[in-house]
Amino acid sequence: MLFNAEYLADPHGHNARLREAAPSHRIALPDGSPARLVCPYELVRAGLADPGLSLDKKRSRGGYAGFSLPPALDANLLNMDPPQHTRIRRLVTKAFTVRRVQELRPRVAEHAESLADKLISPSDLIAEYAMPIPSVALGALLGVSPADQGAFSGLIGRMLVPENPRELPTTIAEITEFLTDLVAARTRSPGEDLLSELTTSELSRDELVSLAFLLLGAGVENVQNTIGTGIFLLLSHPEQLVDLRADPGLLRGAVEEILRHDPVSPLAIRRFALADGEHWEAGETVMLSLAAANRDPARFPDPDRFDVRRTDNAHVTFGHGVHHCVGAALARMEVEVAISVLLRRFPSLALAVPVSELRWRTSFRSRSLSALPVLLG
Repeated sequence: MLFNAEYLADPHGHNARLREAAPSHRIALPDGSPARLVCPYELVRAGLADPGLSLDKKRSRGGYAGFSLPPALDANLLNMDPPQHTRIRRLVTKAFTVRRVQELRPRVAEHAESLADKLISPSDLIAEYAMPIPSVALGALLGVSPADQGAFSGLIGRMLVPENPRELPTTIAEITEFLTDLVAARTRSPGEDLLSELTTSELSRDELVSLAFLLLGAGVENVQNTIGTGIFLLLSHPEQLVDLRADPGLLRGAVEEILRHDPVSPLAIRRFALADGEHWEAGETVMLSLAAANRDPARFPDPDRFDVRRTDNAHVTFGHGVHHCVGAALARMEVEVAISVLLRRFPSLALAVPVSELRWRTSFRSRSLSALPVLLG
């Protein structure tokens, strides 16, 4: 078994050793199921766009296939190949154009300013700042209230890193009920949000519920975790923070470096090999390591260094090819706004505890801080 406590305590060190030892490895995942792990940047990037690696669970041949989910959650873009994937992605992409994302920026910024107004030193920036940030954008996209988003985020967290694995079926049932009720409500009383608009499309009920699952799950969990990780990286690299404060024009590149250095999803969604390849066999479940690829010295000079001035930063955190994250532009904007507001409002922002006292929620699927106590100055 690879993803044990020792690995999770030092994932980047283990990834480096794996990457140096061989391009791919047969591994066992925490549930004991077999898989093939791929680490080098060039292979991971190519694999992300390889049509010979299917996302369709029906292509699984007994290896790891991800969560066992009901059909109402499984009919989403992460389980589809073209042309079905193309049909649904085309309907969703219009919600994430550059224009629509930039239209949301002032609302996200106003929300971040309001959250900053309420912070009192010491504060937990995860609970009091990072977690509420996505609410404005997701409210506009899906018509979900901040209170419901918070409840849903808790369910997603319990699914990704369950305290008791036996409770996982109950958690998934609660997620399904929440989203089924949401789609039913939008169907009965449409609003001006994307989900309401899609209820009149050719999507089935399961496809609508699954799409809401994907957008809410990624839109809440990944964004808030990236904000938390990003602020931690800046505060724990004071020389980089000084550079960023001196030149706010570095912020966009700093966000890319945060995404490269510590992706909150270390692995891409599992894929199923349709035929033998140079580094995997037909029928194998293939796990592409985004975290290992992002620190490959063959692609990134001094890859373990966190450097907000890094310019050549073609990381694979958001994927590559037809499965590139549909919400990437929105996520980037939210992280950028959240960090910008915080650094401007609190020029003496600092960690309230030593780095060694911070606790991480870790699994092979995700990596994020449980809390981030700070002094506002």
